[in-house]
Formats: sequence, structure tokens, C-alpha cells
Amino acid sequence: MSQEQQPIKYGDVFEVSEKLASKPMLPKDAATMQSAENKELGHIPKGGPASIMQSAAALNRRFGGVGRDDMTDVARNEGVDVSQEDLVEGTRIVTESVGGEVIAQYTHPSTRGSGAGGKEVGAEQSPTPNVDADVVTIGEALELAALSAGDKPVDESDAAAIQAAEVRATGLGHVVPGGVGAEAQHAAAINTRTTRDEQKTKLSDVLTDATSKLKEDKPVTKEDAEGVVGAEIRNKAEPATHPGGVAASMATAANMNKD
Repeated sequence: MSQEQQPIKYGDVFEVSEKLASKPMLPKDAATMQSAENKELGHIPKGGPASIMQSAAALNRRFGGVGRDDMTDVARNEGVDVSQEDLVEGTRIVTESVGGEVIAQYTHPSTRGSGAGGKEVGAEQSPTPNVDADVVTIGEALELAALSAGDKPVDESDAAAIQAAEVRATGLGHVVPGGVGAEAQHAAAINTRTTRDEQKTKLSDVLTDATSKLKEDKPVTKEDAEGVVGAEIRNKAEPATHPGGVAASMATAANMNKD
């Protein structure tokens, strides 16, 4: 993403009316949604609206001329809301909205303290630790790559970088079977046998819900970014990372966490 590009807007991520669609994703919107999710659900869901909003807001801060304390007039004047109600026995429906407009609605088990969201997100979710709204996690950095370089076909260098990021996030020392790293490796292998770019699996296909695909997550450090950069470069013909790609997004996140 270059300096000339426009900020990521609500309409780029959520199916909303023009009133909200034209508004940029701003840091205080994301922080307020995180607070609302934590209050109502007991945690901030992986891959949920607040996580998605934070990833977009972080990218906007880096490239879109957005300040860390910026907030849309819609969120400031009309607020954000997270609510639950019984759907059937054992199941609740969660609704999340900004300015009275629903951005996510999904079901989950009726025990309070669980849930997540997106445009339309499934019920199975994992808890995520409460972290400073200004701290970018590895999962969120991978989601930044989905936003900034989502149309790039997954190749071996991407897969290596994603696997390195996953290993650092989980602390397990190996790629998780069926996890985001394994998914990326499979996509890269299939793409080598696919001739038409439009038929290839893209970064956005693998990384859009990256936080929900990680068993554990953590804030990005300089060492994490350096490890991922090294993994990506070692698997490329030229010694450079892809603009806005996995390694570049990790480096961006590490720099933001250092501020």
C-alpha cells in the first residue's frame, strides 16, 4: 500500500449503507468496539469485528494519514453496541453495530463470555488475551497483509513467511497441522500447478481470518518481524520482501508496537 492510497473504509470490509461505508476505519472506533465486546462477551473474539477494525485502523495509521486518537463522527455521536439474545435453547445470537447499523450478526453457545464476528462469522471461536488496543498481534499483522496485498497469489515465500509467523505466535516450535501455515503451504503447492492467476489462491483467501486460525497469538516484536522477513527472503529469487505482504506487514506491526 502506498502513501497515495485511500484509507480502508467500513464499506471495504462490512456490508453497510453508504452512511457508514464511506467512513474510514479509525483507531478509536476499533478500541471502542473492543471494549464493547469485552464487556458483553467477556473477551475480544479472534477474527471478530473489533479485531478486523483494529487491523484496518492500524494499516490506516501507517499509510492513510490517520492519528491514533481519531474516531469517526458516527461512532462518537451514535456509539457502538454489542448485544446478545436467546435464539434457541443453548444458543444465543450476537449482534454488533456501529451508529445503530449492524456490521455483524452470528450465533454461539449461550454461555456468556464467548463469541466473535465479521460480515458473517461462525459460532466456534477461541478466547484471545486482552491487550492494549494499540498493540498489533501476529494474527492481526497477517490480516494486514490480507488487506494490503490480498490479491497476490500465494507462493513459496509467502508460505514460508506465514509458517514462520505462526510458529512465533504459538511458541510451539513447529507448524500446526491444519493451521494457517499448513493452509498457506498447500495453497502455494496448488498455485505452482495453476497457470491462470485468477484461479490461484490469494493471500486474502488464506489470511483474512488469520487470528481465528492461530492456536495462540502475541504482540509482534522486532525479533518476530526479523524472523518472518528472513523466511520470506530466503524463499525468493530476489532479496526483497513483497510490498504490503506478510513480512512487510509484520515489520509495520513491529514498528507500530515500538512507538
